[in-house]
Amino acid sequence: MKIKNKEALRYHEEGRPGKIAVVPTKPYSTQRDLSLAYSPGVAEPCKEIAANKSDVYKYTAKGNLVAVISNGTAVLGLGDIGPEASKPVMEGKGLLFKIFADIDVFDIEVDTKNIEEFVQTVKNISPTFGGINLEDIKAPEAFEIEERLKEELNIPVMHDDQHGTAIISAAALINALELAKKKIEKIKIVVNGAGAAAIMCARLYLKLGAKKENILMLDSKGVINTSRGELPKTKEFFRRDTKLSSLKEAIKGADVFLGLSQGNVLSQEMVQSMAKKPIVFALANPIAEISYADGIASRDDIIMATGRSDAPNQVNNVLGFPYIFRGALDVRATTINEEMKLAAVHALAELAKEPVPDEVTEAYNQMNLSFSKDYIIPKPLDFRLITRVAPAVAKAAMDSGVAQEPIEDFAKYKKELRKRLGLENTLMKGLEIRAKSDPQRVVFAEGHNPKVLKAAVTVAEQGIAKPILLGIEKRIVSVADEFAFDLSGCEIMDARSEDTEELRASFGKMFFDKRKRKGLTLYEATKLMRERNYFASGMLESGMADAAISGLTRNYPDTIRPALQVLGKDKDAMRLVGMYVVITKNGPLFFADTTINFDPTAEELVDITLQVDEAVKRMKIKPVIAMLSYSNFGSSNTPSASKASEAVEILHRDHPEVLVDGEMQANFALDNELLEEIFPFSQLVNQKVNTLIFPNLTAGNVAYKITQQLASTDAIGPILLGMDKPYHVLQLGSTVREIINMVKIACVDAQAKKLK
Repeated sequence: MKIKNKEALRYHEEGRPGKIAVVPTKPYSTQRDLSLAYSPGVAEPCKEIAANKSDVYKYTAKGNLVAVISNGTAVLGLGDIGPEASKPVMEGKGLLFKIFADIDVFDIEVDTKNIEEFVQTVKNISPTFGGINLEDIKAPEAFEIEERLKEELNIPVMHDDQHGTAIISAAALINALELAKKKIEKIKIVVNGAGAAAIMCARLYLKLGAKKENILMLDSKGVINTSRGELPKTKEFFRRDTKLSSLKEAIKGADVFLGLSQGNVLSQEMVQSMAKKPIVFALANPIAEISYADGIASRDDIIMATGRSDAPNQVNNVLGFPYIFRGALDVRATTINEEMKLAAVHALAELAKEPVPDEVTEAYNQMNLSFSKDYIIPKPLDFRLITRVAPAVAKAAMDSGVAQEPIEDFAKYKKELRKRLGLENTLMKGLEIRAKSDPQRVVFAEGHNPKVLKAAVTVAEQGIAKPILLGIEKRIVSVADEFAFDLSGCEIMDARSEDTEELRASFGKMFFDKRKRKGLTLYEATKLMRERNYFASGMLESGMADAAISGLTRNYPDTIRPALQVLGKDKDAMRLVGMYVVITKNGPLFFADTTINFDPTAEELVDITLQVDEAVKRMKIKPVIAMLSYSNFGSSNTPSASKASEAVEILHRDHPEVLVDGEMQANFALDNELLEEIFPFSQLVNQKVNTLIFPNLTAGNVAYKITQQLASTDAIGPILLGMDKPYHVLQLGSTVREIINMVKIACVDAQAKKLK
């Protein structure tokens, strides 16, 4: 995707600079809390650890803390840029560890190229950490550094540049060979590239059964053969007695091509010269050795993978390192050995052959996603990865004797892994992928606002939507120039200009026909179309746009009124409902109703629940619904509590397919252990509640805003359910990210409307 320099710099600079922060995990609000956290209370765990060093895992964060360490000598795509310049990359790696496996990270940038100094530095700080992830260190130094640290430390150490790609590509190779019906011990492999990743890929393939004599490796000077002079020992291992010297010569008759080199070095003619059913892994990034399109066009029987996300079979290290370290940390492994790496390989390969859940296929808009030449490796957003790879690695550590804290109950362990991660990343990324599959025309009613402009430019560049900006063109262009926004992917329309006079007349006539018996004249209807929210609604009603976004700078009633008057309610909808999505670290929470229904009756609560249930399902999440009140299961018979109880009774009777219970207080809804202890009969016991239905608008509105502010979370909404066309109103002051998230929802909503 296209990323602007200034946009990338602003992303890292705005707010708190950088991408990661330290967050307290214990109470700290009182003097007693602080006395426990530091002096004098901290002395007690210190004494325990001094007496038994392994208690450091019991009383500190060491067991869930990984160091991402680099000297910046081989940063992807940038080369030797130094330790300071590598820090944004290391912070980014830390972010991935956290969001995919709930592993905390300190990034460490070491200012030395001397192997001995680097090793000694890492050894000196190792008591702090439960594991060491080496990153972006150039070969051949990387090999010696990792080897030394693995020998001299008793915590997991892995250079992901070497082993990550090796593990993921090995899993893909196993499955590709199965589809091609080839035996690994008989295949001819050409490896183009001789850096750390390429060498470790080839070595891991040997562990899987490939023959050394069947591997040809090339570096920038050609085939590593006997005519070459002195070589580093890492390359020397793959020296072959052959006269072949070029890639064109080496590739003839090859079964497998592994590229970890540079872009556009493999031609279609070279691919055509390979053996039947060739396997091509073109993993150079951002430009592959041969593009996916050119590769599959070269012959029908090819099985291909790249390192890119815009083509099938992405070999992505994020499929491996978070879960490998997760499994290693959870059994306090003293190392990451070959058995653990091979366990990850086989876990990934097997997962790709299992039926793919609907949540994954629909997230990628590939309903036929199943084991085939276009699906030989799991997708990065597959929520099953953590519960497949981490346990496999942990078990391998136990079986190979390097686990210090073996897992006794793997079923319980997998349940704990699922609890570690919410669905934030999966939810929003899945919506993004679905939006990109069929980008919709989204009109932004406040096109001159810098936040709106940035969001519109972003969704255009990423292929999420086709933005239409409403406003005075000169003003929009001026703001775009000030912030260096590229408007080339956006359309601009001025609702008040002469150019749109005919449109205003057309929209006014359409509006008048709807409201002529409600006191509206044709003149008034046409005049109203000069106002941006009426004009945006007219664009939706006429089919000129598929969805609309507004409300960043105007209050809710003024923003929603034009949409209600021009568009109205969907004929199949029971009523209009306002729903918010609050993204928390434990996953998304859906709040309703928060904006429309002031004091719903029991029957209206039923309608609200049914519409929210369907809306959550459209986001590919199973709704688990709590009907909230200030009472629990009939403990109060006031009208407010009784209507909630009655609504649940109706739902249980008439809609047993809806997983809902109540009435209940919010703490019981969100604390399942407490619910099971006090109300074991509830249908929500052993379920994770993700949807909250409130007894009135005041309760819902106050609750989501308190949750958003106190938890520092994103709130997406209000999402209007039941509108005839997708018209979504932002909350005042929404962030750019929240606007973009709303656009994703609006696009998916528009896609569903078209299908309907």
